[in-house]
Order: sequence, then C-alpha cells, then structure tokens
Amino acid sequence: MPARAALRILAPILLLSFCVYAQESSRPQLSPPSARKATGGEQTEPAKPQSVALTVPVGTPLQVALDQEIRVARVGQKVQARVMQPVWAFDRMVIPVGTIVEGKILEIESLSKRKRTFAAIDANFTPARKVEIGFDQMQMPDGRRIPLETSVGPGSGQVIQFVAAADAKKSKTQKLKDEASTRTQEAKQQARQQWDSAMKQLKTPGRFHRVERYLETQLPVHRQFIPAGTLYFAELKKPLDFGNETMTPQMAESLGGPLPAGTVVHAWLSTPLTSATAQKGDDVRAVLSQPLLDAQQHLILPQGSVLKGTVRQVQPARHMKKNGQLRIEFRELVPPDGVEQKVEATLEGVQAGKNANVKLDSEGGAEATTSKTRYLATGFSLALAAASARVDNDADHGGSANSAAGDTGSRVAGGANGFKLIGMALGVAVRSRAFGYSMGAYGAGRSVYSNFIARGHEVVFPKNTAMEIGVGTRKEGASERPPDQSISTDAGDIPVSGKR
Repeated sequence: MPARAALRILAPILLLSFCVYAQESSRPQLSPPSARKATGGEQTEPAKPQSVALTVPVGTPLQVALDQEIRVARVGQKVQARVMQPVWAFDRMVIPVGTIVEGKILEIESLSKRKRTFAAIDANFTPARKVEIGFDQMQMPDGRRIPLETSVGPGSGQVIQFVAAADAKKSKTQKLKDEASTRTQEAKQQARQQWDSAMKQLKTPGRFHRVERYLETQLPVHRQFIPAGTLYFAELKKPLDFGNETMTPQMAESLGGPLPAGTVVHAWLSTPLTSATAQKGDDVRAVLSQPLLDAQQHLILPQGSVLKGTVRQVQPARHMKKNGQLRIEFRELVPPDGVEQKVEATLEGVQAGKNANVKLDSEGGAEATTSKTRYLATGFSLALAAASARVDNDADHGGSANSAAGDTGSRVAGGANGFKLIGMALGVAVRSRAFGYSMGAYGAGRSVYSNFIARGHEVVFPKNTAMEIGVGTRKEGASERPPDQSISTDAGDIPVSGKR
C-alpha cells in the first residue's frame, strides 16, 4: 500500500513534467543576433545612426594665396592670404574659398658674399632673398577666429595657374553621343571657373603694374616685393575640430556606390613629382580633397579617399631646350573603409606655376613648354651685339664729335648687352672698341645659350598640388593596357601608352 500510494502521488507530477518538456521542444531555437539571418516574417531593429567627427587631420594642406602685394621689409612683418581651395571633412565643407588666413614673415635669407659678388657683376646690388612665411590664424566667414599651427611646404612661393587637359579630337556627332565626355568637359569648365572666381578675390596687379615692377628690378638698387597671388601650401601641424555629423542609414547605403559616367574628382597630390628624378613605375598617390556626390547629392566617396597609381612615362629635360615630360596613371581607389576598387583615371586639370609653362594632352600627359618670348629676347640681344660691332671710320681717324659719340654709343650697347648698367657705365668710361665687341658678343652668346642650347624645363608637381582627375570603374576581366609603343616628339623618342 505505501508503494501504491507513492505511485499515485508521483504520476501526476511526471505527467506534468512530460507535457512541459514537449511544449518547450516544439518552440524554435533562435541563434544569437550576430549569427541570425533575418527572414521576411521577423522584425529587425532599424540601424542606429552613426556619429562622424568633422575633423581636419594633421598634414592637411591649406592652399592660401597672398591677397595683395607685399614689400619685404623685416622679420615679423604681418601678411594676409585667402584660401584658394575649399577644405572638407567627410562630406561637409568646413573652410570655404576666400577664408582669410593671417601670418607673418618668419625668416629672410642672408646672402653669402659669393652670391652678392656675382649679383653685383650683373649690376644687381640688391638680389632677391628667400622669404619664409608662416600662418597662425584663420578668420572664418562668420567672424570666428581659429588659431592655426602650420608649416609651409616645399613648392610654395610661386604664382599658380589652372591648366586643363586638351580635349580629345572627336567628331561633333561623337561628342554629342558621348555623355561621359560631356560631363567631364563640364567638370573641367567648373573647376576653371572656381579657380578664376577665387583669383578675383585677390588684388592681382594689372599689366602696367607688372611692367613697372619688372623695370624696377633692372635697377642696380631696388626693393623686393612678393606679388599678389603667390601660393603657399600651409600644412596643419594640429588638427582642426568642427564638431560632429550624424550619418543616417540612407547616407551609409550610398557609400561605395558605382561611379557615375564622366566622374571628375578633386584631389591633392601626396607624392611630389618631377620629370628630373621620377622613374617609370614609381608609386604615386593622391587624396580626395572633396567628396564625390551623385546627381541626387548622395555621398559616394568621402573626402580622404585615396587614389593609387604609378608613373607611366617620364622623360627628363635635356640640352638644346628639350623639355621634360611626365605621365601618371591611377589604377586603384581606396575609400576610408579600405575596400579597394579598380579604376581607369586620367589627369583632366592641374595647378602649375605660371613660369613653368606646363600643358596637358588629351590623355593627361604633362609636358613643359618654352615661352615664345625667348625669340624676342635673343633678337634684342643680337641687335645690341650688332650695334657694338658697328665700325665708324671717322671716329678712328679723329673725326667729329658726333662720330665719337656714335662710337661711344656702340660701346654702351655692347656693355649693356653684357653687364647691364655697369656695362653701360664702362662703355662710356673705357674708350676701347675691343671692350664693346667683347661685351656685345658675351651678351649675345649668353642669350643664345640660355634660350636655345641649355637644358629645357622640367615638369614639376610639388606635394599638395591640386588636381582634377577623371575616374571610371574598370570592367572586370578587362585586359591591361597594350604594350608601350614609341612615338617621336620634340623631346625625342619616348615610350607612351596606348589610348584608352
């Protein structure tokens, strides 16, 4: 009886436990959220917006140009410049074009006795000295003043112009049908307009003022000026913080999307390049200075994305005024998330010094050119040499005062051709026809050598040079560019790549 009573008590308990176990085993077992796959019937939590710091990092260049002419006077002298290229953080412009940047002269070069002596021989007793400038404060358009700590990078201190690539030769029908080509052309025109608009904010001198300054530099003693429009690359030594931005899921979805046809991106060159030292195959990098947006203003590539490439072709300058050539090619695009994609890219526009006379062909190859003023300068020098060699028989035989004056004029012409004002003074003082001949021949020979025989100009792109780069996605399975061929140019036979 006790055993039977115990069984009566345990039976209901065992039955209840079995029912509970059966109910639990029929319930689906869910995996952890990280391993769980969403199904149509399940409710997933919406993605949370992320916060993006709008920080301009260390090393970012501020491209600033003097907004008015400066007479170099002393160390500590105040200078003022304006931002020529906008500065972005992620997808927001934080420093617009025209923002005022203030600084001062940090150092004025001390010339050696050797340099002073050679300058004096050429009738220049106040030769130009290198001037180091630093920038320490920025005034935003809304009136805020932001302290800066910068270092001016190499390649600074010259007047810059925007050079666009030549248009490819196509028929009118092809141009109308080629939508990508049209968009690229519009982007190049927009870049030129932006540069011209930035230059209008500077008090650049007119032609008469430039001629006046040139004539002043020919005097034995003259003042030193830094012209308006002189560009400096002021790299940040401390980051600038402009707060945070909320990146919505919609913004995140558009990141890394397909590149629209005819895309042109704005970039800063990270690798300084010159045709004098570059080697074929050298690595080249550029950093997007502005984000890439699609037609609906959705972010595709943020500022800071990296373009990787190589030097495709290079030809250093040579004697007989053969100028340097340089062609670079970008093949990879790396967004901040690190996922690389293959691209086809060409150089559509670039900043270059006005004195460099750089031009771009339709495929983005850069070549230095020689100014046509060399013909005028050489012709003038030869004319002075001819005047110094003019024979005046009356003066040789004690002729009239006018004849003697004419002989003096010949000597003065030769002296001016050789050593400018000092040569002219010696031409008056030294009554020797041989002196006039010698000075005239020296000046003509120097002019012919420097303009037609000496080494040509190099293509030079300093670090932080602004570039406009046409970018398109390379198709999967596309073959590499055809083997290099050789073409004949005014710089000699050099290897070039096939056309895209």
